[in-house]
Amino acid sequence: MFGIGIDVSQATLDVAVHEQAFGQFSNDKRGFAQLIRWLKQWSIKQVVLEASGGYERAALEALHEAGLPMVRINPARARRFAQATGRAAKTDRLDAAVLAQMAHLLPLTRYVPPAPWQRRLAEFAQCRRHLVQMRVSEMQRLRQLTDPVLITIKQRHLAQLSEDLKQLDKAIAEQLAAQPGWKNIGTLKGAGPVLVSTLACELPELGTLSSKAIASLVGLAPMNRESGTWHGPRKISGGRAVVREALYMAALTAIRYEPRLRDFYATLKAKGKASKVVLVAVMRKMLVILNARKRDAEVALTGI
Repeated sequence: MFGIGIDVSQATLDVAVHEQAFGQFSNDKRGFAQLIRWLKQWSIKQVVLEASGGYERAALEALHEAGLPMVRINPARARRFAQATGRAAKTDRLDAAVLAQMAHLLPLTRYVPPAPWQRRLAEFAQCRRHLVQMRVSEMQRLRQLTDPVLITIKQRHLAQLSEDLKQLDKAIAEQLAAQPGWKNIGTLKGAGPVLVSTLACELPELGTLSSKAIASLVGLAPMNRESGTWHGPRKISGGRAVVREALYMAALTAIRYEPRLRDFYATLKAKGKASKVVLVAVMRKMLVILNARKRDAEVALTGI
């Protein structure tokens, strides 16, 4: 069984078969078809490519539909692996070889393609994030203005952005309500439509992994830092930043209005834990609860 690594750019796919061969294909439908035919000569363990700003999506979907075991990883993880194996140089061909070595050696989480409703919801969620960022920027600009005419224009624009956000929130809530496996997830106080839609779009593995695995995947699992008699503070790292951001905002609400999380927060604070550490712990506990709820919802739907 061979690991396959694909380095993705806007125009090309550089492909390595671990310690066997290299190939280059165009990053389009014709190139995908040629690549699939080329890969048929090997028994494949898994195919690994990096998230590349969206340039990888078409290839990822095409290869997955062809039945190949696809994995998409964070580029930082691939770079750390390259450094650990002593590869300081960086070219497209070398990057493909590193990914092929990862595919050969490491057990990695398989790509789960989003359902059509998740793709649509993801567009709404992404649009909402952009509008929120735009509103923050406009509010910052408004504070710098002194001319009444410009102030009026900015205020009118901010009012329109707020109205657009209300419409998006309503549309997102309606889409979630139409999905039996997701509509009851948000009954946990703090887990509103924004968080649930983010989980649905950015964390399709929710409900399929253990508590430790899902926390590690998101980047909320504290990592030990010990050497001999030295014990450093445990820290979180990596994972899916968009999911963590949504959990952070949700946790701020949950520690005020969700009894069990409020008590959990108060208990850790009483032990002298730093506020940031406690909030991360609340985020992790929220994720674990939602992971269990999603798993139970799927069991109830499928009866398995």
